[in-house]
Parts: sequence; structure tokens; C-alpha cells
Amino acid sequence: MRSRQSTQSGQPDQTGQSNHAGQGAQDTRADQSVEAARSAGPDITIHRPEELGPSLVQAWHRAMEESPHYANPFLAPEFAAGVGRHRSGARVAVLHENGEPVGFLPYERNAFGVGRAIGLGLSDCQALVHRPGVTWDSQRLLKACGLSVFEFDHLVEEQRPFGRYVTGTFASPVLDLKVGEGGYAEWLRGAYPGLAKTTLKKERRLGRDLGEMRFVFDERDPRMLHRLMEWKSAQYRRTGRMDRFARPWIVNLVDHLFHVREEHFTGMLSVVYAGDRPVAAHFGPTSRTVFAAWFTAYDPELRYYSPGLIMHLRMAEAAGRQGVRLMDMGRGDKEYKDWLKTRELRVGEGFATRPNPVAAAHRLWRRPVRGLRNTVLAHPRLREPADRLLKTAGTLRTSARPAATRTDPRPR
Repeated sequence: MRSRQSTQSGQPDQTGQSNHAGQGAQDTRADQSVEAARSAGPDITIHRPEELGPSLVQAWHRAMEESPHYANPFLAPEFAAGVGRHRSGARVAVLHENGEPVGFLPYERNAFGVGRAIGLGLSDCQALVHRPGVTWDSQRLLKACGLSVFEFDHLVEEQRPFGRYVTGTFASPVLDLKVGEGGYAEWLRGAYPGLAKTTLKKERRLGRDLGEMRFVFDERDPRMLHRLMEWKSAQYRRTGRMDRFARPWIVNLVDHLFHVREEHFTGMLSVVYAGDRPVAAHFGPTSRTVFAAWFTAYDPELRYYSPGLIMHLRMAEAAGRQGVRLMDMGRGDKEYKDWLKTRELRVGEGFATRPNPVAAAHRLWRRPVRGLRNTVLAHPRLREPADRLLKTAGTLRTSARPAATRTDPRPR
């Protein structure tokens, strides 16, 4: 396996001599050369994701289409390119066989050779996207990428060459979408008879209290995107979580993805309104067949109407009518996910490493943190007190924050 910093597909080097003793010797050497090239694995080129040419983007889309494992929009080149616009360490390793691009690994790399899945902490699906039958050697791949370690936390289960580096696998709830007869109410009664009565009752009450309720699946008003980020930022602070939207690059990334409208990746903003008042909003990417639930938030003054649940149910029904077949709700234990899921996928977390002091140090630093977090999340007796502690800390921090007049709708 060879690595080049290039934007062109690589061809195996071929050498030959004209003065051999006979044709048989030439044929033997040719056979050995071909076998050596095969054993070395695919040729690799390294690229900036936002600089991939149309032919490579088309080949990446083809790999997504040829396997249901890779239909998730987080695995699309458009997501990698979006991250690449705002993260200087973003790269894509392109695997070539016989000069043809057949595999794509998007990743981020720092100056010390520590790598991670692109968008780690934001992306709910990670993989080396490849055409069926393509294989690779993980050690040679890391070397070609200049990585001593490659960290992941939502790795597609199919990724066998990374299998020995997986330290844990986790459920990722999904919802199989089906188009029902009639309107939303009929679909809800058929899909979720246990939720339908209460949910429809709350929607009717919301309409009576605030004005006629309406749902916009594809809202194009950027002001609503900023309102969503503001709500979500306040929620993070209120619950003691890290405020993702306090990071300018994430705000800029979401702004960028909102304007991407391609076949394999569309940034979809959905909003529930009561009269003219926005009640809840969601932003997430969708491909032709998979809708990724990503950022959901709502007006906290209206929480008693269960706006978050209403939002997910409305999105599921609308996405199904658009031809989407799966809603991926992402790894994590949440009550609403248990209510909505039809099955679960498995995703892995871990560290693919090469023998290197930097890799060893990174693993020693990161693995205990992950282990503690996973232990807390896996046990309700630990998770519930931890949640209460975070919320208390968030309340104290929020109440201590000085009030300020804000004219910019974006969170800071």
C-alpha cells in the first residue's frame, strides 16, 4: 500500500526489461509483480475534503449507494466537505484499485498525528465508505494517513478491519418509516397506538391555547435555524452539558449545511408552529433514504405540551412521505427513543493505533474518561443522580450569568 499527497488516482508502478532469457521468465515476473501489488492492498491518495473533484465525489456517492451500511448522510462527502471548510486538519484518504477510487475515509488529524473520525462528537455515523468487496489493512491505512491513532465512537458495525480496536459496542435506535393511509392522525394511530391519543390531545390543546398548529418539514427561513441554536445553547447550559453552539466553528458548520441541498445530503430544518409562534425545531441531514435526527430543541415555556415528542412524530410521518425509509436517532439512552424505535443498529467506539508513544499516551488519557462516562450512562442508578447534579450546576451557572440584551440571534 502506497500513500501520496495527490488529487489524481494512482497507478501501480510497472517496470520491465527487454533482455530476458525467455518469454517464460517474463511471464513469471509479471505474475509475481501483479501478486505483490495485490498483497500490498489499494493505492491511497490524501485530499482535503472540500477540494475533492467531481469524479471523486461521484465515486463516493456510488459507494454509498451500493451498500445500505453507508446510506447515512453523515457518511456523505458533503458532510466531510462542510467540516473541512472549518477544520484545518480535515482530510480524506481515497483508496484506489486499478486506478479506480473504491473507498473513502474522512478523518481529522492534529500536528502530533492523533486522528479521529471527522466531526467526532457531532457525527452519529462513522466509517470507511467503500464499494462491496474492498478490503484494506488498518495498519497500512493509518501509516498512509500519517496517524498514530484513529479514534471513533459511532463506527458502523460492518467495518471488520477496525474490529480488533473496538473497545465497546452500543445500541443506536432507528425508526423504520412507513407511509400510512390518510393524514398524520391516521398514520399516528396506526404506527403508535399507545402514543396517539395523548399526543393528539396535546396538539389540540396547543392549538386552542396559542393558535392553529402547523408543521413545516422543510423550513427555509434562516432566522428559525438561529432560533433553534439559541434554544439548544440555553438547554445545554441549563442541563450542565457542554454548549456546542458556544463554539463558532460548529455554528458556522450548521449554517453552511443548512444551505446544502444535494441528492445524498440535504440540511433539513423542521419547525412546529402554533399560530405564528415557533414551538419546537429540529435540524438534521437527510440522504435519499436515511434521515438523521440531530439537533432538536423547543421553547422551554411550552414543555408541558411535549413539543420534542410532537416534533419527532411529525418528522417521521413527513419523511416517510418524502421517500425516506429510516430515521437514525443516534446512540444514547433516551425515553423518547425507546418509545419510537422499531429496532437497533450497533455502533462501536475505540482507538485504532500503531505502535507509537503518542498513541499509547492518547489511549491512556482518553479510555478511562470514556469508560467512566459509559458506566454512568449504562446504569440508571448512576445516570439519574449525575443528571440531577449537572442540572443543578447548570441552574447555578445560568442564574449567575449577568443578564444581557442580545440582538444577534445566534448563540455565542
